[in-house]
Amino acid sequence: MQIRHKPLRAQVIVITGASSGIGLATAREAARRGARVVLAARNGAALDDIAHDIRERGGEARAVVTDVSSRADVEALAAEAVRAYGGFDTWVNNAGLSIFGRLEEVSDEDHRRLFDVNFWGIVYGSTVALQHLRKSGGALVNLGSIASDLAFPIQGMYCASKHAIKGFTDALRMELQAEGVPVSVTLIKPASIDTPFPEHARNYMAQAPKLPPPVYDPADVAKAILYAAEHGPRDLYVGGGGKMMSSLRKRAPSVTDWVGARVMSRTQKAGAAGRNRDGALYAAGRDGSVRGASPHHVMRSVYTQASVTPILTGILLAGATAAAASLLARSNRR
Repeated sequence: MQIRHKPLRAQVIVITGASSGIGLATAREAARRGARVVLAARNGAALDDIAHDIRERGGEARAVVTDVSSRADVEALAAEAVRAYGGFDTWVNNAGLSIFGRLEEVSDEDHRRLFDVNFWGIVYGSTVALQHLRKSGGALVNLGSIASDLAFPIQGMYCASKHAIKGFTDALRMELQAEGVPVSVTLIKPASIDTPFPEHARNYMAQAPKLPPPVYDPADVAKAILYAAEHGPRDLYVGGGGKMMSSLRKRAPSVTDWVGARVMSRTQKAGAAGRNRDGALYAAGRDGSVRGASPHHVMRSVYTQASVTPILTGILLAGATAAAASLLARSNRR
């Protein structure tokens, strides 16, 4: 099996959850770099405004109102991409949301709805996209999370859905490899990202929800997604803090259990009283913004930049090697 990815400027990219946050940042950057983008979300008015703005800046974009929890909607999205552009090269399953609340307090209805969007949305997106991609080749990019590797309280069912996404994505990748299908399958695992994610979440807490630090810029996730569209890595972490916590989970799970129990519960609660408790679980929320309102310092990820820039990776490794050699030499002289 040989997978060939087109340069971004020659691609058609379908992006779900494109009306805000990571999806919007990715759509704008892809269009800026010459890709034709098909934008999908529930908020038709916001999508139309975003597509118009992209075209005003010289890009090309189509907006398709889509609820990813409906296979029929996802099939219609793929059909429109084929009708408009003759097909697509990369499909990005980005749509997702969360619930802030203790597992025993959240209703079964809300839990099921979260899985309909987060998990089944990716299942529908992946299987529908592959009906087209397996013929011409390309890239499938699924948005997981560091919650695909570890769990934390208050967003328990969100973590469960991201674990399920990882299992589905890994199994799907193996099946495609066994068949020799020329499609790469990448799982992106962001840490906390400064998007409207907390605002769009269903909130059972008395306080407004927030994401725990460290918090990273959505541009880092967009960069990772578009790198996957051109190179097809197996997985990519966004944020060195998230990679560190994932590694710690594998080596010292009891430590991450302690951190989750003692730290994560309180770091997900803002000082203000909770508002808009329904979020966007059942209906589209306020869209059109990439950034959220994180109270924490928002940083760029050097780790992610190194992961998607081989030259920088080499420089960082060379620098680390030189520093280690210098320390060793000094130690030997003592």
